[in-house]
Amino acid sequence: MSMHKSKLVRPLVAGAMLAASFLAAAAQQPPTPTRVRGTIEKVDGDVVAVKSRSGEDVKLHMTSDIRLVGIIKISLADIKVGSFIGTTTVPGPDGRQDAVEVHVFPENMRGTGEGSRPYDLKPNSTMTNATVAEQVAGTECQSLLIKYKDGEKKVTVSSDTPVVTYVPADKSDLKTGAKIIAFVKQLPDGSFETNRISVGRDGLTPPM
Repeated sequence: MSMHKSKLVRPLVAGAMLAASFLAAAAQQPPTPTRVRGTIEKVDGDVVAVKSRSGEDVKLHMTSDIRLVGIIKISLADIKVGSFIGTTTVPGPDGRQDAVEVHVFPENMRGTGEGSRPYDLKPNSTMTNATVAEQVAGTECQSLLIKYKDGEKKVTVSSDTPVVTYVPADKSDLKTGAKIIAFVKQLPDGSFETNRISVGRDGLTPPM
């Protein structure tokens, strides 16, 4: 290689190595969370200090239009044909979808987030919000056919699958020790803002 070509190639190689290094570093960065799950450690005005389920200390700044909902346990029998539900599922045997949890929406929340999408509760999990179209009860589980505007899914709900629903809540429910799931947005300074928090009642951990 001539001296002239060598001088041209070196910057290109160096640039390519720098770009590769940058991409590798970016790939190692954890994704920005859109949900924080954890336990309330302290509430100071509109700031909620949370110990996340991964052990991190997170401060959540509640917006002025914060929406708070309580989560309470109900039974599998409370799921009916026509119920609008959300369920986190993971792939099970024979191509079926096994429910990790089911939350039954009250009527005033019907249609919330309708559809099916990847979810971050467990590896390979999916969140589907849909209407129960068919229900087949077994000895230890139920099979649900749920339909949403773009499709349908068969879901198996076992007798030990957590089933919950939403109830009204306010800031008095945000107590030290309460378990929450907060929907968050990361601000430019690295802090987190939340406009929606679901809080478990009576020590319940929101399963979704």
